[in-house]
Amino acid sequence: MVKNLEQAIQQAGSPVKLLWESKAPPAVVPRVVQEFTNWRDEQMAWRRTAVLFDQSHHMADLNIKGPDALKLIGKLAVNSVAKFPVDMAKQFVAVNYDGYVIGDNILFHLEEDEYQAVGIPPSINWLHFHAATGGYNVRIWRDDNSLYRKGDPVLYRYQIQGPGAMNVIREATGQEAPKLKFFHMTRLNIAGKPVRALRHGMAGEPGLEIWGPWADNDAIHSALLEAGEKHGMVQVGGRAYHTNALESGWLPRPLPAIYSGEKMKPYREWLTENAYETTSPLGGSFYSPNIEDYYFTPYELDYGRIVAFDHDFIGREALEKMVAQGKTARRKKVTFVWNGDDTAAAYGSLFHPGRGAKFINLPMSLYDTFHADRVEAKGKVVGLSTWTGYSANERAILSLGTIDAELAAPGTEVTIVWGEDRPSPKAQVEDHVPVKIRATVMPAPLVEQARTVYRSDAGVK
Repeated sequence: MVKNLEQAIQQAGSPVKLLWESKAPPAVVPRVVQEFTNWRDEQMAWRRTAVLFDQSHHMADLNIKGPDALKLIGKLAVNSVAKFPVDMAKQFVAVNYDGYVIGDNILFHLEEDEYQAVGIPPSINWLHFHAATGGYNVRIWRDDNSLYRKGDPVLYRYQIQGPGAMNVIREATGQEAPKLKFFHMTRLNIAGKPVRALRHGMAGEPGLEIWGPWADNDAIHSALLEAGEKHGMVQVGGRAYHTNALESGWLPRPLPAIYSGEKMKPYREWLTENAYETTSPLGGSFYSPNIEDYYFTPYELDYGRIVAFDHDFIGREALEKMVAQGKTARRKKVTFVWNGDDTAAAYGSLFHPGRGAKFINLPMSLYDTFHADRVEAKGKVVGLSTWTGYSANERAILSLGTIDAELAAPGTEVTIVWGEDRPSPKAQVEDHVPVKIRATVMPAPLVEQARTVYRSDAGVK
């Protein structure tokens, strides 16, 4: 009986075999209504009016407090921590010793010497491991998502966003909406309850993320719904939630670069047999027996803008070497817009006799947690397509991924292979025929506002 990730890899024979043959279902948004109206209208609402995202249940929270909290964070973050005042947040990005991405999360500076990391498990686990084993003078508490925890969350967490988001905030608070720089925080009062707020948004639209103790959840939720009713706010369910990243250009689930390397072995031995990284299924038309072929550098995921060599962090030497050798990003993050005729033909094969294309779930099309489809040009693999789903706003299947730099110009036509051409034990993979679907390379984020105004420093704080 295996007890950790390292033993699971040894028993399976390789990390790729372990993940490819995982029978675990793909990660989902738990305990949130799947559709409040219908997922098409919910998607369109974040462009037209305002939406309410419930983020209370699908992410993990790791609270880090103590004199060494910033020291711990600085040792793991590619980001600079030289300027990280209270009431500011950062997109924390961590890499392994060879400079490949483990994951990212949002890191909130709550109080002096107190920080909270919020996100999916890979980067949360990496922080937790070092906090628990690195000899740092910190105290931690952790609240996992609602698939793992018993009882209610410690905190509620909501996002209000869209063109009318600030009207909803004004209505709910009874005062003008705060003017904040991107990723800066403030405090509000809603329904007589103190609320913390971050200027943030997940689909390139203006908005705030708010949170507070779960005991206040019902009062806050009711007040937001009442305020939102006057401004056409729509609640977004679990089906549409994950698709907002397709438009904002954030690639949510790169395979964490933890499965190889002797230096990473103690971490693999720390991760349990039931850890996210141990059980999550890997799939897609791209297959390599070498797990490192699935890794990304921070530069390939557009995190080069936040890599800072002003502090000592795990992976710094490797990243400096990449920069010196000009090997930071052989590939570039892009959006692939799938050809409508080819997609319709693949979906339509469902209604004809014989083996058809792999079923395309809507709106999120992924049938696994870690996904990689082949992107081809002139018969050669030139990139990977990962996060995939339908956008009612764009009337197309979109996917986020990376492509060879010389093919990254908007308008370039490529081919994506949808489906798997090798046996898969995953229950969610039916007998099918892989199909080739034309796609057009476009920027990531696809939405112009998300590329420009979204991260502007409008505001006074």
